[in-house]
Amino acid sequence: MTLIKSISGIRGTIGGKVGEGLSPLDIVKFSAAFGTWLQNENNAKQLSLVIGRDARISGPIVNDLVISTLRSLGINVIDLGLSTTPTVEMAVTMEKAHGGIIITASHNPKEWNALKLLNGNGEFISAEDGEKVLNIADAEAFDFAHVDKLGKLEVKEDYIQKHIDAILKLPYVDVSAIKKANFSIVVDAVNSTGGIAVPLLLDALGVKSVIGIHCEPTGHFAHNPEPLPAHLTDLSKAIISHKADLGITVDPDVDRLAMVCEDGSMFGEEYTLVAVADYVLSKKGGATVSNLSSTRALRDITEKYGYTHHASAVGEVNVVEKMKNVNAVIGGEGNGGVILPELHYGRDALVGIALFLTHLAHKNIKVSELRDSYPKYTISKNKIQLSPETNVDQVLIQMSEKYSQQEVDSTDGVKIYFDKEWVHLRKSNTEPIIRVYAESKNNSKADELAQHIMSEIETIL
Repeated sequence: MTLIKSISGIRGTIGGKVGEGLSPLDIVKFSAAFGTWLQNENNAKQLSLVIGRDARISGPIVNDLVISTLRSLGINVIDLGLSTTPTVEMAVTMEKAHGGIIITASHNPKEWNALKLLNGNGEFISAEDGEKVLNIADAEAFDFAHVDKLGKLEVKEDYIQKHIDAILKLPYVDVSAIKKANFSIVVDAVNSTGGIAVPLLLDALGVKSVIGIHCEPTGHFAHNPEPLPAHLTDLSKAIISHKADLGITVDPDVDRLAMVCEDGSMFGEEYTLVAVADYVLSKKGGATVSNLSSTRALRDITEKYGYTHHASAVGEVNVVEKMKNVNAVIGGEGNGGVILPELHYGRDALVGIALFLTHLAHKNIKVSELRDSYPKYTISKNKIQLSPETNVDQVLIQMSEKYSQQEVDSTDGVKIYFDKEWVHLRKSNTEPIIRVYAESKNNSKADELAQHIMSEIETIL
């Protein structure tokens, strides 16, 4: 059993002893800590908070515990029910709420659940604020409300439609072009809330032929819920058997998006953002942002239009902060996370779908042809196991010094650029390892580069 307390929230496996899994006592304690932090930030005035959940089996229990705890603090709760992470983010600002909690463990297996914490802007709380929440939880510094001042509960189950309506109003979304393209699409929603949201969106976009697999929001995930190639064999087979134009898959909370080509091959999670950015940049110029471990292809596409790409530290909070600093028109992460500021500052698979389909309709080509039109890069992902006493920071400093003649970025670990290849070295915050990501023009070149760097690190160790 696992419980991980971090600055961005709390996640863990359901069941087990207190402090070893995500137990009811842990859920209450961290809900109370977050509610108390919000009260402190807002001088304890009457607060409202939005919550929503994915379709995990444990969701209803966690949902009830969170709602009861917040109301016991005197906080009014707006419950969206089955929802998506980006929908909850948008609802916080639409409702003018003071914060939000998303009950989801994202791409983790069904035995996991989590509380993701949002501020009043509908964005993930900062590292500094997360530290304050953890301190309140450790001290159990809660002050519950008098019986006459308990918070109220309001249920609003129409926010997925409101989210879709907002997407349709974007100037980049061309419903008539999508209708005219007459796409046939297979959707794999891994038995979570994407099975509700994605078909609703596709219907609103005028897609008449939608074949759903694993779209019942039961929480019994039909396969590993992370949208990686090894987990998408059912989707690939369904595309071919139905002679569909493409496949769409999302993770359980619908903030990651991956496409599959008409021949069953992977478009590539890394290239979701690349394709969407290509389209947005063709309509509105400006800077782009992705994290340091994302493909160089976004930089190539951005520079093709004459604009600048910026790299941020890994993590959505860091991407959003960098996007605001450089006034980026599009950004996100290589895990299929698309962030369009004109809608909201959060990874959003639904807006990614609408933009991708518009782009594909305008191009009037096959999905595989669209993928082949982009620079071809492959990322090799590796890790080096360390002993607990290893000084990882010193190892990274030595690697940075060794390659000081190259372009080196020390924003988050060490990233070394070799022309159009790169290696990114990051230490893990949860286990004694160094993550070694390398990108090159094909698998063998990327693996070769990674192994070369790993050998040098082993020599230092």
